[in-house]
This record gives sequence, structure tokens and C-alpha cells, in this order.
Amino acid sequence: MQLLTRIGCQVAVAVGLTLSVSIAAEAANTNISIPGERLVTESITSTSDGVLYIGSLGARAIFRAKTTDAKAESWVQPPMEQTQGIYGVFADERSNTLYACVSGFGGPGAAELLTLDLKSGKLKARYPFSSTGGLCNDIATGADGTAYVTDSRNMEVLRLQPKGKALEKWIGDGVFGPKGGVLDGISVLGNRVLVNTLTTNKLFSVPIESDGRAGKAAEVKLDRAIAAPDGMRSLGANGLLLAESDGGRVSRIDLSGDTGKVTTLQEGFPSGPVSATLVGSNVYVVDAQFGALRSNELKPFEVVVFALPKK
Repeated sequence: MQLLTRIGCQVAVAVGLTLSVSIAAEAANTNISIPGERLVTESITSTSDGVLYIGSLGARAIFRAKTTDAKAESWVQPPMEQTQGIYGVFADERSNTLYACVSGFGGPGAAELLTLDLKSGKLKARYPFSSTGGLCNDIATGADGTAYVTDSRNMEVLRLQPKGKALEKWIGDGVFGPKGGVLDGISVLGNRVLVNTLTTNKLFSVPIESDGRAGKAAEVKLDRAIAAPDGMRSLGANGLLLAESDGGRVSRIDLSGDTGKVTTLQEGFPSGPVSATLVGSNVYVVDAQFGALRSNELKPFEVVVFALPKK
């Protein structure tokens, strides 16, 4: 989540700027338009059959498209407060569940994790945050079906176990830095959880112990700095797909223990990408377009596609 102001992780009303980025010639598909205005598309996820799901803060809705579509459709608008918007979305095919983070946007609003049927969009359940002033940002699931969720304002990772009735704090207490660091993107690689911090530009690794508890968090030492890391997805057994919102680029991180090599995959996103997902050999990227707020240069929202470069 790219913030308009860093103070208190508060997001003001935002508007869009179309991405004008060169697409790799080998990309099989073209960009996908997202109908509507002031959408503030904050997150994207996908399933193996080539369906994309896009969370919108401004529309308070989830859009859906196939990778072969020219235009996305407004798929579902879960019941929520007027002050809430949809942040991270994550598709878990094993449980037929689409997870969605809901939090305040442009004003106060309760933080919740929603679960929806991945095929129909029907709401399954909602899990409110118990911590005061929390912000549900993004989600990833482990091999056992546990969902891990970032609370950006409280700098905590919460978890929802497969048969759990409520979210519980998994790790926090300052291990990722003080409040204001904005705990943001999250991914699960094997038996560890990876999280990043938007304003302090760090990546952390947390082991998942045999009993499911969190092990000791360690900062991952990277070979180059990352700029406002945002949405993050797993890329193979030891890789991450990362949107660098201030760097205007999408990168990959190849991990070896608690060290990582960062490689730029595509750059030139003028307003800053916030989330990316991989389908086959193509990367699909969305931009919340926060950068257009001051200039007020509004253009349509879209999903940008490029081919994943070969290593």
C-alpha cells in the first residue's frame, strides 16, 4: 500500500494515472482496462486458470477478469461501511477462498479480514481486528491453510487458522520496527513468512515453527536497496515478486537463507506499482495511482502485463 502521507498510515481520497510503460515484446496478452473512476486499485491476485482478482479502495469492490479479457468487470461489492475500502486480496484455490482486507480509506473505518467464495463471490465470513486502530493490508496462506495478515498500523502479523473463529496476533511487539514503518506486503515460502515495510524499506523473514508459532524474526540482507516495497507474491520455492512503489518498478528477490538478490524485471511505471501477480510466464501489475492525486491528471485504470524475463 503506497501512502499519500506516512503519518499514521492514513490514506486520503486518491485518483488515478494510467500506466504508460513499455511492455516486453514477448508478452502474450495486452493490458486489461478497469472500468470506472477514482478506483484506486490497491491489490491483485490470480488463480492457476488465469483469472485475476483486483481490489479497489475507491469503488469498495473487487473486479475480476480473465487474462485474455480486454476489460475487467466489477464482480462483487461486499457489505461494508462507506469509510471502508478493499486493500489486499489473495486467492487460495485449495480452500476455494478469496481473502480480502477491508479497512478505513479517507477516514476512520474498522479493519476486517473477509473470506469469500472464490467462484461465486458469496461472503463466507468476516473477522474483525481486535487491536485498536489496525489496518488490514495484505494476506498470504501457508501449506496448512493458515492465513497470515499484515496489520500495517500496529506493525503486526495476525493469523487465522483453518478452523479458527477469530484472528490472533502471531508476531509483532516491535520486531519489525516502531509504528509508522507500515508493515505491508506478505508472502509464505515453505516454512517461513516474508513481510516488508513500506516506509523503512526492509524485508523480514519469520520461521513457522513446528507448533505453528512464530520463530525469531530476522531482517533479510539484500544486495540492493528496495524503494517503498508494497505487494509481494511467492515466485517459486525461494523467490518473491515485489512491487516497488517509489521505485516505479517490479522486481524479483531470490533468497538464500536470510540474504537476497534483487533483480529489476520491469521499470518505468510513472505512478508506482502497488501489486503484481504471476500467471504462467506473464506478470500482471496494478497501480493505485496515488501519485496522480496532486497533479489531478486522471486517466483510466488498467492491469499492465509483461513477460517474466528468463533467469
